[in-house]
Amino acid sequence: MRRTLHERGLRMTPQRQLVLDAVRELGHATPEQVCATVQRSAPAVNITTVYRTLDLLERLELVRHSHLGHGAPTYSAHEHEHVHLVCHWCGEVTEAPTTLLAELTDRVDGEFGFRLDPTHVALSGTCATCANGRDEAAPGPATTTPTPADATTSGEPNA
Repeated sequence: MRRTLHERGLRMTPQRQLVLDAVRELGHATPEQVCATVQRSAPAVNITTVYRTLDLLERLELVRHSHLGHGAPTYSAHEHEHVHLVCHWCGEVTEAPTTLLAELTDRVDGEFGFRLDPTHVALSGTCATCANGRDEAAPGPATTTPTPADATTSGEPNA
């Protein structure tokens, strides 16, 4: 990273290294989660610094972001490539290989000349547990299959 920054006339700062280290440590993290991790060792680093650093690291292709639903994007190390499958009932995020969307990616490119980035995609639906009428986060088995009317605004099913 130092060489990449130096080649672009930038320097490695302790804050930049801390943000990159936090993204790598957390796997998938919102800017707020990255900030909280960074602040454990550097309390003076604020959220604005984290957002600016994440933007720079993304332009340098050291991190990437995805939108896993409503709210802030999540960041991961650039080499961490996969499609996100997000359960809109329990919020579980499953990582699937990008080859899952290979046919769609090729078709979109062929028909529209558009190059889809499958690592930026989050597909929402229902995980196997919720589809089977259970939410493992809730105590005991569910008596019925969840329906959208059962979901709260947080995306969690009502108990």
